[in-house]
Amino acid sequence: MQPEIRKIVTFDEEVFVEGYRKADRPWRMFAVAAVVANPWAGRYVEDLRPEILAYGPILGNELTSRMIALAGDGDAIEAYGKAAVVGLDGEVEHASGLIHTLHFGNIFRQAVGAKSYLSFTNTRGAANAPIMVPLMDKNDAGRRSHYLTLQFAIPDAPRADEIVVVLGGATSGRPHHRIGDRYQDLKDLGHDVDNPASV
Repeated sequence: MQPEIRKIVTFDEEVFVEGYRKADRPWRMFAVAAVVANPWAGRYVEDLRPEILAYGPILGNELTSRMIALAGDGDAIEAYGKAAVVGLDGEVEHASGLIHTLHFGNIFRQAVGAKSYLSFTNTRGAANAPIMVPLMDKNDAGRRSHYLTLQFAIPDAPRADEIVVVLGGATSGRPHHRIGDRYQDLKDLGHDVDNPASV
């Protein structure tokens, strides 16, 4: 069982000036998206697991290898995330299924040497729908400088019977980060870093 990939799209953005001030180094965010036929489109399927297990490693390896090629190496990626957009003949569950499996995400996580989970979005939309990939520091979930959102669209995808599966990354945080990290807020509120909700 193989995913039917119609095309792969690459997004790459370098920002040299942010907030009217030159960045010390270019702020670079990039993504790789696979436009895949939705094997469950137009019908209700109780067990999604066979396709998830078959598609996850193939898509994970394909997108990860392209992400590493864009970055130069895994160490260059400081922030990362994932997303999926399912077409109108599918369920949000279908988008979720292809990205919320360790058989997909762990390939990227291991390639960049990450410790934190992959932030994500899973949505439904028509062709040219906004694809939003939230990013966070690959090792420190509280590092606000690396709370980023990469956004792009594919004019002809997803078709009604397709899913767009995406990996995203950045080589740094925001150029002029100055809002602090969440640890100071926790300290100010008297919360334990290991129990931030105080429950």
